[in-house]
Amino acid sequence: MASVAPLWLWLVFVAFVLIALFVDFVVLKKQGAHAVGVKEALNWSLVWVGLSLVFNALFWWAVKDTTGSTEVANEKALEFLTGYLIEKSLSVDNIFVFLMIFTYFAVPPNFQKRVLMIGIIGAIVLRTVMILVGGWLLAQFHWILYVFGGFLILTGVKMWFGAGGEDSLDDNPALKLLRKVLPVSKEYDGEKFWTVENGVKIATPLLMVVALVAMTDVIFAVDSIPAIFAITKDPFIVLTSNVFAILGLRAMFFLLQAAASRFHLLNYGLAIILVFIGTKMMIIDLYKIPVTVSLGVVMGILAITMIWSSKTAPNT
Repeated sequence: MASVAPLWLWLVFVAFVLIALFVDFVVLKKQGAHAVGVKEALNWSLVWVGLSLVFNALFWWAVKDTTGSTEVANEKALEFLTGYLIEKSLSVDNIFVFLMIFTYFAVPPNFQKRVLMIGIIGAIVLRTVMILVGGWLLAQFHWILYVFGGFLILTGVKMWFGAGGEDSLDDNPALKLLRKVLPVSKEYDGEKFWTVENGVKIATPLLMVVALVAMTDVIFAVDSIPAIFAITKDPFIVLTSNVFAILGLRAMFFLLQAAASRFHLLNYGLAIILVFIGTKMMIIDLYKIPVTVSLGVVMGILAITMIWSSKTAPNT
């Protein structure tokens, strides 16, 4: 699938991702294992959002310079912003599942940072592959768009009726499979994924957590990637908006971790967003909903749901 982004911007994007991962794994590693506070999480969240907006401005300039059209540049930049917001909002659901996993395995706060760092790399690799495959399918088979749309609508309906229910990992098939395949120690051994008990090398609970986090992201990517294809079919926009949303996922996790109870109704809003995007895909050959309308709907639903959640939040 063709993209309006010039080659040099692809290279800038790749370089930025590599630098971001280097900072995460090398520079920030010197801080050691520690619990991330709200202030630190808020600062990093603002940094990632700011960098995403700066990149979008660079993308706008590159498109305008390449096409010579301000109108095209505005449209593509708006597609990136809408896609980024959708991916960011849908990633909130990931965070609630991550919270459940960390609680279930009683992951110490100072170990959670490393788990999410590794999960982010896995998410970038897996989503890149899924985006390329999804883009190829759409280019070859237009009717796949209707399959994606119907899937999103069904997922949204399921999410609506499942919102507010009690979640549990006890019957999670992925967890059961992992426990059958790998012997796991009962205790953590620092940040190690493997330990030795009675002379036998076995996995630590931290490895189980990383595996579940990776599996969770794959499952949620099945929802989020079709959602952004409803906004644009440009592979550059699909990939970059996904990756920028993922890079800020760790900071957003720690930020929402402290305020999870205040957004207890957010899943209802996410369900409506999925149904809206699925409907947009289903009727695309009859009427193409403008990107500005999509952006307004997504922002409006998120704002209403968050305000509604804050007003009805249980007293703690």
